[in-house]
Amino acid sequence: MLLGKQLSQGYGRHTVFRGLDIEVRPGVTALLGPNGAGKTTLLRTLATVQPPIDGSLVIGGREVRSEADARRARRQIGFLPQRFGFEPGVRVRDFVRYGAWLRGLSPADWEPASAAALAHVGLTAEAGQKMGRLSGGMRQRAAIAWAIVGQPSTVLLDEPTVGLDPQQRLRFRDIIAGLTGTTVLLSTHLIDDVDAVCDRVVIMHGGEIRFDGATDELKALDDAAMPGHTPLERAYMSLLPTEERSR
Repeated sequence: MLLGKQLSQGYGRHTVFRGLDIEVRPGVTALLGPNGAGKTTLLRTLATVQPPIDGSLVIGGREVRSEADARRARRQIGFLPQRFGFEPGVRVRDFVRYGAWLRGLSPADWEPASAAALAHVGLTAEAGQKMGRLSGGMRQRAAIAWAIVGQPSTVLLDEPTVGLDPQQRLRFRDIIAGLTGTTVLLSTHLIDDVDAVCDRVVIMHGGEIRFDGATDELKALDDAAMPGHTPLERAYMSLLPTEERSR
């Protein structure tokens, strides 16, 4: 479990959110919101990449109070930013092993953990290929393997399906559905992905949480007067300010 209490975060004089409470529990939670809502900043804060300006962060039952605490917490967290870096000449298996090293796995576990993560995303046959030679969809799957290597208890994914074609997105859904017993927080703009794999939805706007509940509870807010093609889309739009709906 990952718990943020009264979190405040910002850049310089710009405050992204203040006094925000969030609890991320086992299962797959979608993090929805328009651009600029604060989703990426929240994920970076929860991943301990960016310490909060104020408030407390509890990961695995322990409060993160220092950099040493943060390093311990990162062993339990797999974080995939929207734009992840990689060396084109690095082979896929070595890219994932690097993730195992970052997570603090013992050297003896690097190989079996990497092999298991690649098998989970269906890239065993491509383990010896160079990252730069992979298709966009395969590269994204390699990045997910990097995030889940060593079976972290919490996985944070920032827009992982951006740029994927429909077939690749279906494969991504299967990968996420297979992370049983894991706490997954998935930031996305794609409502149909939410309906397919998420059991809970958190909606952010303007640095505030506007909704936090089960996917079916959000569907129950369906408003036929709102734009959208599905109950979930219309319910989501109903929770946004009028100016956001017209964009």
